[in-house]
Amino acid sequence: MNTTRSCGCKSFRTCLICEKELGLQSHEPAREAVAKYETIYDFNPETATLFLNGTDTSIPFPGVQLLKEFVSEEEESGLIEGLDQLPWDTSQSGRRKQNFGPRANFKERKTKVGAFKGFPDCTRFVQERFKSVSALEDYRTVEQCSLEYRPETGACIEPHVDDCWIWGERIVQLNLLSDCALTCVPFKGDRVAKYNLKEVATYPRTLDEPGAAVLHNPFRDRVNETPYGLKPQEKLLDGVVRIPLPRRSLLVFYGEPRYDWEHCVLRDDVKERRLVIAYRELTPPYLPGGREENVGKDILEQAEKFW
Repeated sequence: MNTTRSCGCKSFRTCLICEKELGLQSHEPAREAVAKYETIYDFNPETATLFLNGTDTSIPFPGVQLLKEFVSEEEESGLIEGLDQLPWDTSQSGRRKQNFGPRANFKERKTKVGAFKGFPDCTRFVQERFKSVSALEDYRTVEQCSLEYRPETGACIEPHVDDCWIWGERIVQLNLLSDCALTCVPFKGDRVAKYNLKEVATYPRTLDEPGAAVLHNPFRDRVNETPYGLKPQEKLLDGVVRIPLPRRSLLVFYGEPRYDWEHCVLRDDVKERRLVIAYRELTPPYLPGGREENVGKDILEQAEKFW
């Protein structure tokens, strides 16, 4: 059903609202993707390894850093109160959203500042606190997106890789209001046609996997010349990875989980209202020394502002 509905869903995406109102068949791409695999691994944030219940299996899974209690209960309340005073837009699959960032045309790969004037002041302290995380050295947020999930709408998000043309290696999420989980499946699709993954081979690796030390930081004249290499698809782990997202925790995604795996949120994992604030940085071409640094400079200047 390729129509836009009042709930925000369109094309193949549905939520509990349009399924009931229009008699649509329930369609959850994330659940269908998970069903293809027999093995489900759980991620242990303390050891950065995967394990199977009832076995001694322990597999390294670098590229995921989970910081519990990144904000306090009081700070969480302030964030929710502040964001709920701002307009929410309908999104797809039962979600609502607030986007703060530059205009980006992913098909034509063009970006400009547009109406972007910075971020809500109630969220300023979160970005300030990034400075205390070594893996986020000189992380310059250029997009901040609030996403609301509610069980009564059947909110979820289908498997995807965040676009690689404009958004850099480190993807950051702050999970608020309720516990949840991020489900990852190995991406076995076309790396040339989807997500602009073909660009990744032209980027240097930002983080050193074993110690999460920042290798590429043009803001400090530290330029890593080694190009990033995607893992061969046939060598990807054959199974589903489940990453716990405790309430008030911060998730930092980079390396193999960022580029070689699709991530999603299942309907069943949304038990209560959940709000996630997702943060993104620019890719190397838009940073100092890159071929698009002039465009990036304008975006970075606006990203320093709060209102």
